[in-house]
Order: sequence, then C-alpha cells, then structure tokens
Amino acid sequence: MAPMTLDVQLRDVELGDLPILFRQQSDPEANRMAVANARDEGAFNGHWMKILDDPTVVAKAIIVDGHVVGDINSFKSDGQDSVGYWIAREWWGRGIATRALALFLEEVTARPLHARVARSNVASLRVLERCGFVVTGYRWAPACDRFPACEEALLVLA
Repeated sequence: MAPMTLDVQLRDVELGDLPILFRQQSDPEANRMAVANARDEGAFNGHWMKILDDPTVVAKAIIVDGHVVGDINSFKSDGQDSVGYWIAREWWGRGIATRALALFLEEVTARPLHARVARSNVASLRVLERCGFVVTGYRWAPACDRFPACEEALLVLA
C-alpha cells in the first residue's frame, strides 16, 4: 500500500499560533533530538514577539490538515541568511519537514542559505540534504541559553 500524501501548507505565523508552538518546543524528546533547551513561556513569547516584529525574518506556520504542526523561518545568523524549522514530534516521520522546506525554498529565494544542525540529528540532516543543502563542515558549538554544547553540521544551499 502506498503511503498517504499529506497536504502540507505554509502561512504566516499568527499570534494565536504561539500557544501551540510553545507546547511543541516544550517536548523533552523533541529537544533531546534537536539538542536544544526548551524556553519557558515568558522567554518563548518574548523571542517570538521579536521574530514577528522583525521585517527581515520570514516566519511561517506549517499546516497539515488544518493543524499547526510546526514552524519554519529564515533569519540572519552571524550575518548569513539562515533557515530553521521545528516539527511537533507526533508528526515526525511523515515527510512533512522535507515538504515544508521545499515549499519554503520556493518563497525564500535568498542564496546562499545556511543551516546548522546537531550532527546527531540525523533526521534533520536528511531533510536538509533532500532539499539540496550540502554539508560544508562540522564545528563544536559551545553551550548557550538555547542550545547545549554539541558538534553541529554546517550546511549551505547555493
């Protein structure tokens, strides 16, 4: 039996999405896989208010069957155009991240576009590579408020 194709759509993140996105980023298993630290609600909302107020950031909700299943964003990081995304754990393994990133790359045409991902996050590396990103190297990233120390892969889409 062929896998069912899900209808993945993107739309601008709305204030009403924040409680859903907060719950998703609070998932301990998702944070373990992404090698990330969950933000408390105040820090999360403050971070998102900055995102939504920044005209240089493109912030999209990932929608499947009317449900917000994650978000995908482009932003400046260390002076480089970068991309990041988060998918709720209950939606993992269905090709949603790959489809959402492909749709996002049709809209956000800045190149080169960079991504960083924990080297241990094999699923996210696979998503990026399926969408044309190439690993350019690895580096040790020291711990910060949002991320524990880890080896991360550096990727670029030319």
